[in-house]
Amino acid sequence: MHGQPLALAEALIARPSITPDDAGCQALLAERLAALGFALHSLPQGEVSNLLALRSPDSAGATDSSTPLLLFLGHTDVVPTGPVEAWQSEPFTPSIRDGRLYGRGAADMKGSVAAWVTACERLLESEALGGLRLGILLT
Repeated sequence: MHGQPLALAEALIARPSITPDDAGCQALLAERLAALGFALHSLPQGEVSNLLALRSPDSAGATDSSTPLLLFLGHTDVVPTGPVEAWQSEPFTPSIRDGRLYGRGAADMKGSVAAWVTACERLLESEALGGLRLGILLT
């Protein structure tokens, strides 16, 4: 098994990806997704990086549009932190308090992105995809 969602979420939160600087979030995710057989497509929009990752059931590149597609859509960028002194912990240092993950982007939306990617890893390991294509679009 690859990783747990928490470890990936912490790795993403630790990157200060304030728009338009991605701070390596998409590169980290692209590496994991490529290892799973996803075809990667860079979709730059002005100064902002976007990544489309597609995988077909046979890992041949997900080009058959007649096959159903489950697409996850989200973002890895965050807005500025505001006054750091208003935070209980450093914004880009993930911390767990009372069983909750804190850090810039934990709820919106780096935690969710980490959950999808690890869910895709597990789904592919279980070979339960059937004929479904998987896609992840990150802005």
